This record gives sequence, C-alpha cells and structure tokens, in this order.
Amino acid sequence: MDKRSIIGLLIIGAILFAFSYFNAEQPTDDKNSRTEQTDSTKQVTDTLLTDVDIVDTISPIEEPVNSLVPVLNDEGFHLTNNIGKYKYKDTLTGLDTLLNDKLAEPKPVVQSAPKGPEEVVRIENDLIALDISNKGGRITNVLLKNYITYDSYLKEEEDTQLQLFDEQSTYGIEFFEGDKKFNSVDYDFKIVRHNENSAKVVMINPTGKKVIYTYELTDGKYDVDFGISFKGFTDRDAADLDFVSDFKLLSTEKHLPSEQRVSTLFFKYEEGGYDYLSIAGDDEEVLEESTQWVAYKQSYFSAILMSKTGFKPEGGSKIEVINLDEADTTYIKQFRSSLDLGITNINNTVELEWYFGPNDYDELATYENGCEDVVDLGWGLFRWINVYFMRPIFLWLLGLGVGAGISILLLTIFVKLLLSPVNYKMYKSSAMMKVLRPEIEKITKKFPKKADAMKKQQETMALYRETGVSPMAGCVPMLVQMPILFAIFRLFPSEIGLRQEGFLWAEDLSTYDSIMNLGFEIPFYGDHISLFTLLMAATTLLYTHYNSTNMQQPTMEGMPNMKYIMYFFPFMMIFFFNSYSSGLSYYYFISTLMTIGIMFAIKKFMLDEDKIHAKVEANRANPKKKKGKSKFQQRLEEAQKMQQEKQKGKKK
Repeated sequence: MDKRSIIGLLIIGAILFAFSYFNAEQPTDDKNSRTEQTDSTKQVTDTLLTDVDIVDTISPIEEPVNSLVPVLNDEGFHLTNNIGKYKYKDTLTGLDTLLNDKLAEPKPVVQSAPKGPEEVVRIENDLIALDISNKGGRITNVLLKNYITYDSYLKEEEDTQLQLFDEQSTYGIEFFEGDKKFNSVDYDFKIVRHNENSAKVVMINPTGKKVIYTYELTDGKYDVDFGISFKGFTDRDAADLDFVSDFKLLSTEKHLPSEQRVSTLFFKYEEGGYDYLSIAGDDEEVLEESTQWVAYKQSYFSAILMSKTGFKPEGGSKIEVINLDEADTTYIKQFRSSLDLGITNINNTVELEWYFGPNDYDELATYENGCEDVVDLGWGLFRWINVYFMRPIFLWLLGLGVGAGISILLLTIFVKLLLSPVNYKMYKSSAMMKVLRPEIEKITKKFPKKADAMKKQQETMALYRETGVSPMAGCVPMLVQMPILFAIFRLFPSEIGLRQEGFLWAEDLSTYDSIMNLGFEIPFYGDHISLFTLLMAATTLLYTHYNSTNMQQPTMEGMPNMKYIMYFFPFMMIFFFNSYSSGLSYYYFISTLMTIGIMFAIKKFMLDEDKIHAKVEANRANPKKKKGKSKFQQRLEEAQKMQQEKQKGKKK
C-alpha cells in the first residue's frame, strides 16, 4: 500500500469518528418524555374522537379508532348508556369509552365470536319435533311423529320417528361487512328463549350486527312460524341480505333410485302456476318474478319455505338441484337456494313459514297458495280426473277400513262397471270388423299392386259405407278409457295413503314387490323379480292375443306389422314396471283381467256374431238403409282424389 492510500484511509476514519460522536442519542428525562407522548396521543385522540366521553384516561395507543369493538350484553345486543351513546372497549388498553351514534362510525375489525360448545334445544307439537342448535341458530333435525322409514317398518320399530333431514342441511343469512361476505350459519347463537313449542336465538357477533330467529309451533299443524329480524343493520344493508340454504334430504323409502326419480325443487310465482327443476339431472333456475314458496321435495315428504311477501327477483334469487354420487345412499339429492327476502324496512320482522310434513294433497291444500301442486297427480285432464274423481273415491274406500289391496280391487270394479257401456261398443265394433274380414281380404287380393293402393282404399271405404260399419267406432271408446289409465299411472305412485300398506306378498304397495332378489343387476330391469309386474304383463299379452284376432292388419308396403308391435309392448312392460309401485301393477293386472272377462261375457251373452253378419248383409242388400258418408269418410275420399290427381300429374 503506498503513502497516498494510507493517508486516505486515515482521513475517512477521522470523518466517521467525528460523525458518530456528534450524532449520539442524548438521554432525556423519563417524566418529560411521557408527558410529551401523552400530549401527542391526546391530540390525535381529540382529532379522531370528537365529542367522545372518556370514562377512564386513555393510555397511549397508535390507532384509537380501529381498535374499538362493541361491548355486548348477555343477549348479544350492543350496550348503550341512558342518552343513547354506544359503549366500546379499546382492545389495546382494555379501557372503555362511549361513542355517540351520530358521529362518524368507527370500522371495527370484523371477527367471529369465540366458538363455544354446541347446545341443542328441542321444540315440538303433536305432529313434529325440531332440534335447534346454537351453531348457526338453525334447525338441525326434523322428526315426523306419525311416520317411520321403510327400514323401521320392516323391523316393526313402530316407536321410531321419521327423520326428514339432519345437520348436513344448513341455512343462514348472508350479509356484508365492507367488501367481505359473511353468513350467519358460521356464527354461534345465544338461545335467549325456549319452551316446549317455541324458541328464540340471537347471533353473537362482535361487530354489533345481529340476526335473530324465532320459531313457533302450533298443535295440529306441520308448519313452523319462522321470523327473522335484524339488529345493527341499516336500510342500506337490506338489499344485500339473502336467505341461503343447502339441503340434503334423507332417504326414507325402499328404493333410492325411485326416490331420486321424483325428487326435485318446486317453486311458484305469485302471478303464475307452479314449476320445477329437472328430475333427471343437475339443473338451476334464476327466479324472474316474486315467488310465493320454494319446496325441497322428495317422494312422500317435503320441506317447503313460504313467504308472505314473496321472495324477490331483484337480488338475483336462484335455486339449484344437484345429483349426488351413486355411492351416497344416505341422501337423495342436494338442493341449494339463494333467496332475496325483499326487505324494505330493516326494522320489520321477515315473516316466513316452514312446512315439514307429508306430500298429502288435502293437507297442503289448506295453505291456499298452490303448494299442493308438489303432489304429482299428472297434468291437465289427467290431474283433473285424479283430484275430483279417482282420488276421492280411493280415499273413501280406504276409509272403510278394508285395506289398501281390497280398496284397489273395489276401485277397479267400480271403474270397469262405469265404463262397461264403452267396452260394449268397442267389442261390438270389433265383432263387426271381424265379420267383414273375408270381404276386406278379397279386396286386398283384387288390388295387389302398389299402384292400386288408392283404389283398394276407396273400395274398402265403400264396403264400410254399404254395411254401416265405421272403422273409427272402436277407437273412440278406447280414447275415453285412456285418460283414466294415465291418471292411475300418476295416482298410485304419489298417493301417501298407499305408503307402507301391504297386500298378499307385497309388504308395501307404494314401492315394488319382490319374490326373488337376484343378487346382481340386470340392465334396465333391476336386481329383483316383481310378481305383480309379471302378472300384469301376462294378462296384457293375453288381451293382446285375443284382440289381435279381430284386428285387420295393415298390408300396405312400408307399413309396420302392428301385430308384432302389440306383442312387443307387454314384454317391454316387464322392464318398465319392475321397480314401480306394486299398487300400480296390481291395478293394471286386475283391470286387464276384468276387461278380458267382460269381453267374454259380452260375446257369450250380449252379442251374436251370426246376427251381426246377417245385419251387415242386409245393409248391403238394402240401399235405402245405407248410411250417408261421415265427415271423416268425406275428408278421406277428398284426400284420396287429390293424391290420385298428383300421381296423374307426375305421369304426364
């Protein structure tokens, strides 16, 4: 190192030593320092908390406003003094202060109340029992006292009660604190009132915003008066308050796929009829109008939330149904909803009503808001037949105490006797067509070519006209009977009066009967054999065979052979009805058996085919008795003429 480098280093060292010596921290008097710091803090406090009454001297704090949290009483309400000033606690000093509501509101740190142990209380009446938890203040369990599950029914556990849902189903109020969204279901509630048939719970929240639930039961009713009120919220908050639910209804019946097939979310607009989400797959709906109720519906029971003022569409009310994994055999489906409560005045209590009970048409009709529509009795004419004819008669028969199986038998006899005139006309038309079959076969041989199809049709219609036989005469009676057949298809699977009612080998007519469990699954058939389904298919096959002997098969090229199609139908019924209600299969079996018996009786005692043949020949021989053309025949002949003209035009 040369001489110049050494001199440079010495100069730099001297400069650093002098800088450190003259800028060293001088000791100060502790008392003076504390006084100056207190004055400084007081100045900040006076600036931020103008007109604040100091209960105790506030110790030095860095953020006196943001460290304040409300002081709550035992019921979770924000404490005030006698002139309306709110009481706060400084979390840094532990001291209290009073803050007037009219001042700029402090923004306390949003935090959940400390989580304590779960406390559950029960309220009940003669029909239902509800368990209410302090965790979220929600109903965690619903028991229906007059019903039991299928498993309990098989085990003859009559002292048990049907559970509609459990703690996996949740609901709560969504609200905002600043830009953050919270849900009351995540907070502890304090149970402030509880007796045998009512309860009141209040959300514990350090921010001062409270959600209050009240539950009230009345004897003899399945509904729960459900009130929601708010404390610490403003009218500005009202638009953001939504009722959010996530329900998973428990499986209660024998066959889970059958439950899933009819379970979905129903809803009804105030100005329209009911509607529902898809039962086949996942589905969702944004509610476009004010909605009276939303029903979380399964086979024979529902949880229905009703609003006296309606759930509003403005807040983006939405409902959703989600299918669960096949491995989940405990729950049926998942139902989600987010409903705008339509609050206009935050000080008013939102009055809702829960219905936890059976899908009983008569019971639901007492609410006079259309919620009885969740009972699937069909649509249009079929529903009308069930509501005003078939169901009242069936319930009257059940009320006689003869049992469900005998009631179905009596109902079938009644319907068949009522329709016997129709059956008579249908069979008479069939017998007349049978008499004409040789003549029709002659016409077919006379015009074997495809080009002569129109001539063959014209001569056939002329034969009908000469003999006074109408090919449509047998169709009209069949059309009269079809609505009743379709109505019954909807009635028995949805009628709760059939539930857990046994007959012969079927332990429950509301679900399938099984004489053998296969132990393996056959695609589209199942893992069991239903005897009522086999009997129904066998009688349908017998009826088809008997009817086909009187049926003129189409011989036009390209037309399917209806005889084979009709024989295929009973075979398909075995697959379709194997997992359906055994009461439905039993009704169709008895009904078809009676139809065959009535047809034999008409043939033997009421109709003489020789006399019918003589009458047909007399009509042909006596032109004066020829009937005029029906409107159907006139339209058919006009269509034939137009077709002939088109064909002539093509040849040219």
